[in-house]
Amino acid sequence: MGEFVCRVADANGRIFSHIEAASSVAEARQKLADRGLYVYAVDQRNRLLSGMLKRSERSVSGNDFLILNQQFNTLIKAGLPILRALDLLADRASSPKLRPVMSQIRDRVREGKSLSEAITEAGVFSKVYSTAILAGEKSGNLSGVLEYYIAYQKVSSGVRKKILATLVYPALLIVMATVIVSYLVTAVIPKFATLYKDLNVPLPGPTRFLIALTVDYRYVFLGSIAVLVLFAFGVYFWSRTDEGGMVFDRLKFRLPVIGSTMLKFQMAQFARTLATLLTGGTPLVSGLQTASDAISSRLVRGAVTEATQMVREGESLHHALASKQVVPVLALDMIEVGESSGALAPMLTSVAEFYEDEVALRLSALVSFIEPAILVFMGALVAFILISLYLPIFSFSASGTAG
Repeated sequence: MGEFVCRVADANGRIFSHIEAASSVAEARQKLADRGLYVYAVDQRNRLLSGMLKRSERSVSGNDFLILNQQFNTLIKAGLPILRALDLLADRASSPKLRPVMSQIRDRVREGKSLSEAITEAGVFSKVYSTAILAGEKSGNLSGVLEYYIAYQKVSSGVRKKILATLVYPALLIVMATVIVSYLVTAVIPKFATLYKDLNVPLPGPTRFLIALTVDYRYVFLGSIAVLVLFAFGVYFWSRTDEGGMVFDRLKFRLPVIGSTMLKFQMAQFARTLATLLTGGTPLVSGLQTASDAISSRLVRGAVTEATQMVREGESLHHALASKQVVPVLALDMIEVGESSGALAPMLTSVAEFYEDEVALRLSALVSFIEPAILVFMGALVAFILISLYLPIFSFSASGTAG
């Protein structure tokens, strides 16, 4: 799927540029027409430029982007015009990487474009951010929307940091154990094999098996590992395609314990993003379109995209999502209550908080089980290698003592 730079006009006659993700020019035009936009031109975005912008987006995400928004919100709340605030950020943004980006946005605004258009054309920030800014411009509450988005950033980054921190120690255990076993297999075992061959001593079964696997059939063993690695890479790249991603998501979400945890993390992301957009004043259909882009799972994203079309046609969000049989029942029930009470955004926030807490608890429980399991498995493996290597020496010593 590529990206297309589109020049469009809305029902009010406002002309602006928009970046649309689609597989062809015709599909991009159709998507824009379905949203009630008049299309002037559609051009494919330069792929090299797109890759550079994506790398730039990764480089400015996180704390730098959070600080930028806090600075921008402070300037807006102090009563400075947007153009003056952008001037200050272009010169004094805390991150040097962001200053040329803010200069570009300032120049676009000075040319007469809205802030949300300038942010979209910069191609650096997420669609969630540009949509939130657009909602703030339309509602006249840009500062309030920025506060909502800052809170969204803090919570989202906090959840991700907590998950990464939970997984750091198991990853270190695996790396260290792999290094130790690799050293034993490549440096220690061959020396013992040569020693026993020179001594011409009978070898116990475990020692013969170990030497045969790591010395005699080393290349077969390494070749098997290489095939497994290549297969894993093939599955990974296949999972990056639309068809493979859908199949892979269905399989991984059916895994016991882990599958439901991954699905709930995706739902927490979706609910948090949609709640932020709705609270900032974004209409439900536009919010759903943007929130679906923030979902990494192709299966969940496809379900939300299809549900968005049903909501556009007049169906309730609860029934639209329920018909896709992907969203957990608890989330559907809470969304139904939110729609019935007219408090969908707060209820979505509750869904996000509930699933974020549950994901954190499940990950902690899994890690508390995985850590000792890794230690026991690697300890047993190292013990097997060492005992197998020294068994002939013990046998030789015993026979020598008996003689």
